[in-house]
Parts: sequence; structure tokens; C-alpha cells
Amino acid sequence: MTVTNKSKGGLKQRLIHATIEYWINFLSLAVFFVVFTWYRRLVLAEYNISYVHYGIGLVEAAVLAKIVLLGDVLHIGRRLDDLPLVFPTIYKAVVFGICVAVFGVFEHMVSGYVHGIGLAGGFHELLSKGSDELFARCLVTFFVFVPFFAFKQLERVLGETKIRALFFRRRAATESRGVN
Repeated sequence: MTVTNKSKGGLKQRLIHATIEYWINFLSLAVFFVVFTWYRRLVLAEYNISYVHYGIGLVEAAVLAKIVLLGDVLHIGRRLDDLPLVFPTIYKAVVFGICVAVFGVFEHMVSGYVHGIGLAGGFHELLSKGSDELFARCLVTFFVFVPFFAFKQLERVLGETKIRALFFRRRAATESRGVN
């Protein structure tokens, strides 16, 4: 195998790994955002308020999964890797929580544009009556990101194989193979 083939094989493997990582991130985030959307819908239904923004959770999960993947490529928080895992975990939860806030602002601006009040009108509507909802979404998302990034930090330290073995294999099987 030549050097060119190795680099192509390496690039192909990295693309495959990145694609798998994206879908794992997407599915993890999509479950949360869809459940949170249904929670909002059910709470609002108690007050006879209809809620029809079901697809936004999937779009938000897709965007954030891509942002998390790009954050890994850009080594966001890597300077904290030598510290206890709580520090990079909290740091990443804050950084990506801010991304949720930015996405929420963007969502309201696009909604304003679609409803004919313009981007600025959507932003003004957010400031006038949607800021509490956006803050609540960011707060809840931050606390979801803490275990999400904690697992990612554990995977970084223990290795992907060991984490998968611990979560997806029977304990007797993992202990007999020396995975502790």
C-alpha cells in the first residue's frame, strides 16, 4: 500500500467515523428535543393552547449535531483536557447551550420572516414575549448537555471500545474479556 492509498484510506475511515458520530449525536439530541417538544405541547394543551412546531426539534438536533461535530474537529474545549472531566464537560455544555440560544433567536427571526413581519419583527417578537421561553429552553438544554458531554469525555478518556462494551454488552462478557 502506498502513502497515497494510506491517506485516502485514512480520510475514508475518518469520514465514516465522522458520519457515524454525527448520527449518534443527532439521535441522542433528537430524542431529547422531540420529547421536550411534546412536553411543551402537553403543557400548553392544559391551557387549550395549540402547539404545532413539531419538526423544529429535529431541525435543531440536526444543526446541533453538526455543530458538536465541528466543535470536535475545531478542538473546542481541548485546552481543558488535562483538567478533571467536570471542567471540559461544563465548558462544552455552556458553549453549546449558547449555540441553542443563537439557534432560538434565528428560529424566531425566520418565523417572523415567514409570517410576514420580517426578520427584525421576529426578533422584536422574541424580545417582547418569547425571551422567557428561550431562556427556559437554554436552561433545560444546558442540563441535558451536561450528561451528553460527560459521556463524550468518558469516551475520550476510556476509549470508544470500552464505553461501547460497558453500555452494550453483558457484564459477564465484558469482564471475561478484560474490559473493566
